[in-house]
Amino acid sequence: MTTSQQSDEFNESTESASTESPAPEEINVTATEDVAAEETPAASSSSGATEPEASEPKATESEATEPVAPEAEAETSDAEATPAPAAAVTPKKPVATPLPTPAAAKSAKNAEEKPASAPVAAPPAFSTPLDEAEKFARVTEDGHVFVIVDGQEFPVGQYPDATKEEALAYFVRKHDDVVSQVMLLEQRIVAKAPAGDMNKAADHLSALVAERLMVGDIAALEARLETVKLAISNLQAEERKTLEERRAKELEAREAIVAEAEEISGKDPSQIMWKQASARMTELFDAWKAAQKNGLRLGKATEDALWKRFRGARTTFDRHRRAYFSQLDADNSAAKQQKEKLIARAEELQTSTDWGNTATEYRKLMDEWKQSKRASRKDDDALWARFRAAQDVFFEARQAANQVVQEEFEGNLKVKEALLEEARAIVPVKNLNDAKKKLDSIRERWEAAGKVPRKDMQRIEAGLRQIEDEVKNAEDDQWRRSNPEKKARTNSMLTQLEDAIADLEDDLAKAQAQGNQKKIKQAEEALAARRLWLETLTRSAKDLS
Repeated sequence: MTTSQQSDEFNESTESASTESPAPEEINVTATEDVAAEETPAASSSSGATEPEASEPKATESEATEPVAPEAEAETSDAEATPAPAAAVTPKKPVATPLPTPAAAKSAKNAEEKPASAPVAAPPAFSTPLDEAEKFARVTEDGHVFVIVDGQEFPVGQYPDATKEEALAYFVRKHDDVVSQVMLLEQRIVAKAPAGDMNKAADHLSALVAERLMVGDIAALEARLETVKLAISNLQAEERKTLEERRAKELEAREAIVAEAEEISGKDPSQIMWKQASARMTELFDAWKAAQKNGLRLGKATEDALWKRFRGARTTFDRHRRAYFSQLDADNSAAKQQKEKLIARAEELQTSTDWGNTATEYRKLMDEWKQSKRASRKDDDALWARFRAAQDVFFEARQAANQVVQEEFEGNLKVKEALLEEARAIVPVKNLNDAKKKLDSIRERWEAAGKVPRKDMQRIEAGLRQIEDEVKNAEDDQWRRSNPEKKARTNSMLTQLEDAIADLEDDLAKAQAQGNQKKIKQAEEALAARRLWLETLTRSAKDLS
């Protein structure tokens, strides 16, 4: 094989590696889950059935194979020459093509953890001017080409039967192809493409450059590749950090699911709202399954420990729920028996016509009903309907009897209203004895008239009391005027006041004679008070006479 043929194969290898992008094989992910049957208890019934213990849902994933790009064959500098074309060969412009990307991830699990990257547009094709490339090459008359790296020559290959420029251009294109691929790598780094893919591409390009089968600034290209590798390494570290942060968030989310399940299962069973709590536990279990299926893997030890806690919380919750509803069944049965007894007593009283005492007994039964425990909603509603029906029989019968009495009371009311109008004619009282006789007659007929409706009782009785009060006031007024004891007391007080006034007048005269202003003032004040009392008593005495 000639050197040019080897070079052609080398060129085809690099172009094939840059254009071929192996498609990932289809990944089938089959998740098998053992889901525990969830039961949501109704408020009116218990959950007596046992539930299977929940097991951790597991996911099995088929591995995807990764095709490997073919390696370029190495070229030798001493290969036999092949005939060169007769005409001048126009150098081909290097075409920048994408590097081979890794195949699909080995499993769906790893595929989840790889960051997604947007497609990167290929950079413009790189081209080294021949006058610039001549600084790094030596071409012999027979077409042998050597590359100069740091002052040292390395044989590249032979391009016979061609000009020096054509031979040089041929091997410069190989260098430019690699530079174009390095430029593409640099763009992918900026776009934060997966570091693992770019590492493989960078290593492949480094191996090509190390073979020295191209012409160009090899030292600069190697330095550029080292910079690219460092950037890829930094990006890989950043990816690892991001992945750890995602794992930490995933762990926090799983911990939150487990912690809430433990909190719910740790509550006092008598204080739990079982319908809402059961629904929430179902939601937590669904969230756990979704995290197992779609979330990042946390490691077998961590996931097993979390699942053990979560499963324990669910088991405790189910045990408490079964015990709670078992006790609820017993309580419902006891409450039902107690209320059956109250219904029997209510049905015994429903035909009684002792309206007052029976109504009191029904009130007592109602108090006992309110204090008794509730049965299930369905049973309690049916029991209450029977209890209420027994009461309705009695109270409807009482209402019918009261209707008859009500009609009688309405007639009595008309009689009393006529008597009240007759009594109002007595006032104002002019002749006390005549007024008292008329009022006594009205009272006798009032009592004989009987009861009136409750709503009118206060009004009608208040009207008669008003007439009675006015007659009583007239009688009291007459007694005050004719009371001999009061007259005697009044006359005695008048005499005493007159004597006191005379003494005060003497004291005033003496004080005036002495010119004692203090005594004059005291005497005048006392004298004025006594004279006012005398005037008041005098008017009272006139009223009594």
